[in-house]
Amino acid sequence: MEQEEAQAVLEPEAKHLEGKYLTFVLCNEEYGLEILKVRDIMGLQDITPIPQTPDFIKGVINIRGKVIPVIDLRLKFNMPPVDYTKETCIVVVDVDSLLIGLIVDTVSEVVDIKEDDIEPPPSFGQKVDIGFILGMAKSKETVKILLHIDRVLSGEELSVVKGVAE
Repeated sequence: MEQEEAQAVLEPEAKHLEGKYLTFVLCNEEYGLEILKVRDIMGLQDITPIPQTPDFIKGVINIRGKVIPVIDLRLKFNMPPVDYTKETCIVVVDVDSLLIGLIVDTVSEVVDIKEDDIEPPPSFGQKVDIGFILGMAKSKETVKILLHIDRVLSGEELSVVKGVAE
């Protein structure tokens, strides 16, 4: 019964979630970002570290004269760190009118996800915050975790990232 109730809550939102998503891989899991939030995709480049910031904030890059803070999503999600490869990318996204670079293992593709393919995120109890997950998308025998990029960083973390950008 709980699954039906969760689905009933999601159904009005599922239509809202339907659309194009940029998919990428982190730790062998597929994730998706609303394509309208994505501003650029680039290979890894030199990142200038900023002292006294959380480990997941790798520093800043200069894109066309604009300073962009960069975070490593693996570290933000408490995944094991890995050495960067030629497949490692920076996805630049718009979060609350701030451009932020996200380091991901590799970018996959842009997919069109229909409302019928989106389910609510599973509940893990009160101790696990899943507010940054829009939903779970079923696609080609896999499940992609759709991220609510505006909620990946807490308010305090976003303030730190904004400070780094300034």
